[in-house]
This record gives sequence, structure tokens and C-alpha cells, in this order.
Amino acid sequence: MNNLISEEELVLIPGGTLITNTPEEGRQLAIAMARRTIHNIQPNKDILNYGRKIYSVNPDSLILASQVVAIEFQTIAAANNYWRSCYY
Repeated sequence: MNNLISEEELVLIPGGTLITNTPEEGRQLAIAMARRTIHNIQPNKDILNYGRKIYSVNPDSLILASQVVAIEFQTIAAANNYWRSCYY
């Protein structure tokens, strides 16, 4: 049985751009990129879900995951010129 993440979900940058209209959209993109990075590292849904049972209740793992999102968000913010100096 093939239980792999779909090809669409393995695209590292959804929409193919880091440019967003608002910081909120940028944050959403950062979360999506972080999740897709994990999917690319571990594309088997069964193994991914098994690991989730462990890290989802571990505060250190959750803090590390949020750090990855923060790093992605910094990259997106820079690409957006910090939302064009606070909304133009």
C-alpha cells in the first residue's frame, strides 16, 4: 500500500513565491513551508503520524518546531522587504 504524501504537498514553496500581501499571509506561508519541509524529509504518512504522537506532547519538540517556522517567516519578511516598510 502506497501511503506517501502527495506530490502537490511536497512542493516546498506553495504558489512558487515568497511574496505575500500581508504579514499574516507571510506567517501562514511560513507554517506551510515548515510543514512541507518535514513532508519532504519524511514522505511516508504512517511514519510521520507515528512520530507526531511523540513530538506533539513534548514541549521541547514544539518549541523547536516553532523556531523553524520563525526562521521561515524571517526569510519571507525579508523577501517582502518587511512588507514594504510597514504597508507602504
